[in-house]
Amino acid sequence: MIPVYPYFGMEQQCKQQPITFPPQHQDVQPGLEYLMNPIPISDNPGYKGSGKLAGKVAIITGGDSGIGRAVAIGFAKEGSDVAIVYLYEREDAEATKRMVEHYGRRCLLIEGDLRNPAFSKEAVQRTLACYGCLDIVVLNQAVQYPQECILDITDEQLENTYRTNIFPLFYLTKAALPYLKPGSSIISTASVTAYEGVPQLVDYASTKGAIVSFTRSLSLQLVCRGIRVNAVAPGPIWTPLIVSTYPIEYVKSFGLQTPMKRAGQPFELAPTYIYLASDDSSYVTGQVLHVNGGMTTAT
Repeated sequence: MIPVYPYFGMEQQCKQQPITFPPQHQDVQPGLEYLMNPIPISDNPGYKGSGKLAGKVAIITGGDSGIGRAVAIGFAKEGSDVAIVYLYEREDAEATKRMVEHYGRRCLLIEGDLRNPAFSKEAVQRTLACYGCLDIVVLNQAVQYPQECILDITDEQLENTYRTNIFPLFYLTKAALPYLKPGSSIISTASVTAYEGVPQLVDYASTKGAIVSFTRSLSLQLVCRGIRVNAVAPGPIWTPLIVSTYPIEYVKSFGLQTPMKRAGQPFELAPTYIYLASDDSSYVTGQVLHVNGGMTTAT
C-alpha cells in the first residue's frame, strides 16, 4: 500500500512559513530512510504518467532512497523498468522495489560497492541479463563529510569522497556505453554546492563541480552517437544523506536558507529526471538543471 503524503502547496510557499524537521542523526552514511522522521516524500500521488518512458530500462545508482527512490518511482509511472544499485540499505531498497511494482513495472535490486570498478560492470551485466537492454543511466550516489578546515580532511576521507562521488561516473558509464543506443540518456546528480560553494564541504563540493565538467565534456563526446548527457543540481533536499551527515542541531534548520524557507522533497526532483530521460528533452544535452527552492546560481 503506497501512503498518501501531504503536499507543500503554493499557498504555504507564498507565505514563506518555515518548515523544520525534528532533531535526529544517524552515524553511518549514506543513511537509512526508514529510520528518518518524517520519512522523505518520494511519490507525488497527483503525478500521472503518460508513457514518456514506455519500454525503456533505467539503471539508477543510490536508487534505494532519497532522490534515487523518487526517480525510480517517477520512471515507473512513465513506463520504465528499473535496476537499483545500492550499497547496504536493503530494507530501503526492498521498499522502493514495492513502490515501483505498485505502478506495474519491474525492479531489479543490485547490492554492492560502486567504488570497485568491477562492480559497475557486474551491475550493467545483471541489468542486461534481466531486461535485455539499457536506455537510461542515472548516476546519483554520494557521500559528504563536513570539516571546518581543509587541514582536517584526511587522505582517507578525500579518497573515499572521490571514489564514491566521481569514480563510479566513469566506471558505470564505461560499462554501460557499449549498450546504449541513439536516444539514450545519461543523467548525473550534481549539487547547488558546485556553484555556491560550502566552506565545510570542500571535498564534496569539488566532486559536484567535477560532475558539472564531466557532464559538459561527455555530452560533447557522445553527441555524435545520439546519446544525451545532462545533470540535475539539487538544493537542500530531505534525504538520508542529510541526517547521516550533520549534527542534530543543524538538521532542525535544514533548508531554511532557501527563498522558499524549506528543504525540497525528493518527489519534487523526479519530473526533472523524467524530462531529461525522455524525448521531451531531445534538444537538450550538456546542461545542468537547477531545482533548489529559488537559490540563484551562476551557470
